[in-house]
Amino acid sequence: MPASATKALRVAVLADSDTRWKWGALTATRISPGDTDIRLDGYLLRGRATPTPRQLREVGVTADSLREVTAVEFLRAMGDATGEESYDVLVLALVGGGVQAMLHGLGRIWRDRADRPVVVTGYVGVVYEKLADGLLLRHGADLVLANSRQDADRFRAVYEGVGADAAAVTEVALPFLGGADYTGEPDREGGQRPYTVVFAAQPSVPDNRRDRTYLLERLIRHARLHPEREVLLKLRSKPGEHTTHIEELPYQKLVQRADPPPNFRLVYGHMGEVLDRTDLLVTISSTAALESLHRRIPTVVLSDLGVREALGNHHFVGSGCLASWEQLDEGHRPVPDPEWVARQGVAADGGYETAFDEARERITGLLGRPGGLPPLAPYYTTVTAPGYLPGVLARHHLGPDGTPLPGAPAADKAPGPVRQVVRRAARGAYRHGVQRVAPVIRRMGEL
Repeated sequence: MPASATKALRVAVLADSDTRWKWGALTATRISPGDTDIRLDGYLLRGRATPTPRQLREVGVTADSLREVTAVEFLRAMGDATGEESYDVLVLALVGGGVQAMLHGLGRIWRDRADRPVVVTGYVGVVYEKLADGLLLRHGADLVLANSRQDADRFRAVYEGVGADAAAVTEVALPFLGGADYTGEPDREGGQRPYTVVFAAQPSVPDNRRDRTYLLERLIRHARLHPEREVLLKLRSKPGEHTTHIEELPYQKLVQRADPPPNFRLVYGHMGEVLDRTDLLVTISSTAALESLHRRIPTVVLSDLGVREALGNHHFVGSGCLASWEQLDEGHRPVPDPEWVARQGVAADGGYETAFDEARERITGLLGRPGGLPPLAPYYTTVTAPGYLPGVLARHHLGPDGTPLPGAPAADKAPGPVRQVVRRAARGAYRHGVQRVAPVIRRMGEL
């Protein structure tokens, strides 16, 4: 039943990285119907990208409760959440395989429950690769959110093309857009802040030392050419931390071999706060470009390394934002194409607050559906994908029917204090192996 005026809407968000936690929590707030109060419980899926306390603070999104879980622990929590403790909405802010595993696991534990939560999923940003793979792994949720009109059209085409129900596709916008509009360059005569250029780095794009070194050198060169400007390298994580993607060659280490001028700095922190003082945002293909465009900040998507699918900047073809460092050094400023921007859900000319209306209406309708909700029905089953689905589920310690496999973490009982300490130590060793040792071994293998 929908939350009443006296009962807060209970929402759970399961996320597997800092950026997905941000997307999931903000989405939960945006899509909640009306002026309903929200009780938000966060669950962080244990893995290589589980956010650190520092990353969570930087994201700046709070919850009424937040705890780290395995897939099996989460499913057990969802099974135990009944009566007054049951959830109204569940947001799965996970990579595609994680969403599919949860859909099958939840389908098993909610098999006989018509009063189950409304299940929502989607993408944290620009969808420029693995479109069919990621979408079909998300099929089965009640709502599959598309961040723009363009994505909604593509999503429906994929589902209909394989004979899957496309009714779940719901157009919204990126939930973290906002902030004050750009008011123009600072007044140099008035002694205000300097003109600020920000390069928004990405953990995995580009993915090799040569290209990352090139970008760093060009950024430093721009700082030298324009000593009156402040040139910032905006970083997502510190060495040893992981975000949505693995970063094997952090810029922090590459900078140690360079000799940047005094007007060049590395910065962390909330992207919105950095954009508050940005006069020119430069990136390869980061979602930060859409945040910047939403605020009418001059925005550049670099073409130096080519316009290629591997870089993701092909998504910006037609945007009017593509340019090179050579052009930027000479003062060029691209002008975004308004029609392209409108199709990306940026809504720079207004309408952003109404972008989530359809999702709110659909959730209200599903919560009030007579007789409750039907069972979850993903496209992938042991009939449609018998050679693929079992492997996807096994990575989360689930069998083909969504049942925990023998020996699955926390499948039998809640962990005691000693078990929790051992688990934390083991996770630390695992992260060290993934983040520090494995990249070294891979590089040695390339010698």
